[in-house]
Order: sequence, then structure tokens, then C-alpha cells
Amino acid sequence: MRSVNYGKDILAGPRRRAVPEVPAEPGLVVEDPASGFCGAVVRVEAGAVVLEDRHGKQRVFPMRPAAFLHEGEPATLVPVRRAPDRPARSASGSVRVEGLRARAARGSRIWVEGVHDAELVERVWGHDLRVEGVVVEPLHGVDDLPGLLAEFGPEPGRRVGVLVDHLVSGSKESRLAADIDDPHVLLLGHPYVDIWQAVKPAAVRIDAWPEVPRGEDWKQGVCRRLGWGEPADGWRRVLGSVSSFRDLETPLISAVERLIDFVTEPA
Repeated sequence: MRSVNYGKDILAGPRRRAVPEVPAEPGLVVEDPASGFCGAVVRVEAGAVVLEDRHGKQRVFPMRPAAFLHEGEPATLVPVRRAPDRPARSASGSVRVEGLRARAARGSRIWVEGVHDAELVERVWGHDLRVEGVVVEPLHGVDDLPGLLAEFGPEPGRRVGVLVDHLVSGSKESRLAADIDDPHVLLLGHPYVDIWQAVKPAAVRIDAWPEVPRGEDWKQGVCRRLGWGEPADGWRRVLGSVSSFRDLETPLISAVERLIDFVTEPA
């Protein structure tokens, strides 16, 4: 006798559809079918959800599986999964240390050519420098650098990193750098005539830095061509345009980062 194929087990009953989970975002409208209360999610607290109806009445309901209707269909309300907060970043792009107390100053130093250089480095890397306990000092030029180094006496744990403007082949700065041979001294620089030029023109809202003929004071020439008044006024404009490393040219960023690494290496 041929058997009859009855298909599915008729005693198994209909399969239940999976009830979707819906994040309990504020403003989401759901209904509690047991009470007929319909309202928008106000907040979630301790495994329960607070709903508010159109009259402003609020009620609290436990967030049990399939306990609500959303758009007429059963739903399970679940807390909203928030992405973990990204760590805050400093102006240099490093992870900001909250509640920072400046570390005691190291014996090592970073020297820069002038006050503007020091202010710009502080503007972008100030947080990092305080974390590491590094002091930045302006030299007001590098013409007497060999004498200053001899007076300072670099040694292990007492290094000197020097940031030099216009460090390009054939410049007096490059010749000066070539004459210094000390494992505890590192001279790095950027190709720009002045630290101002290391700020991207777009950050200062200009198309490009003006060309200033050799022999003319560069800052005076720039301010005159851009209508910025005196150099002090121009510098306030330049410094105020910088909020992070993204406003600076890559050669300056690379030089400062390498100098910080150099002076903070273990002795």
C-alpha cells in the first residue's frame, strides 16, 4: 500500500513569527495592548519605559518581550545602544588627558627662533608638552646657537631640540646645522621664511602668502601687501586662525613631532 504524504506535522501548530526588537528612541510611538495606552517614549529607566500620551499623561511600563505594539505589530522595546564615546583629541590630534596636571619640567628643552614660533607651538602642541613636561624657549634667532649649546651643556636626560626657520639647502641655517655634531642635540626645521608661512593660507583666508623681495622685512612686507596693519596685528590674525594641526603645513608638523619624541626619549 502506498503511504500518503501528509506534509508538515499537523500537530505542530503554526510557527510564530519572530518579534522584532525596536530601540526605545525618545519620541517613538508605541501602544501597550493590555491597557490600550498609546504614547511616545520619554525615557528608559531600570528596565522600564516611560510613555507620554497626547494629553501629556505619563505611565511607566516594564520592557518585557513582545509587550508593545509598534505600527500595529508586536514589538520588543530595547534600550538604545549608544556607540562608545571617542576619546577627546587635543589640537595636535593626540588623545587628550582629562584633568591634566602639568608634569614637572624635564631637563631637556625645545628651542625655537622667536616668540611667534613659541606661541604657535604652544597653540597646537601645548597639551602634549604639559603631559610630557617639555619646556619650549624662544632664542630670538639662532646666530649664537653654538654658544648657547655650550652654555646649556646637553647630555643624556638633558637634550636640546631646535626648531629652525628656513632650513633649506644653501641657507645660513643649513650651514649652522651642519656644524653642530652632538648626539644630544637635534636640529630640525621647515622651508618657510618665517613661521607665519607654516600656517596654511586657507586657514588665514588668503589665496597664498605674498612674495616679499629679499632685503625687505618679510613680516612688514606681508602685512603691507595684505592690508593687515603692523606685524603685531598680522600675527594676532595668523595665530587666531589656528585651531589644530590641520591648519599647519606638513613640514612644520613633522619637525615638531620629531623634536618632542627626541627630547622625551628615555636617557
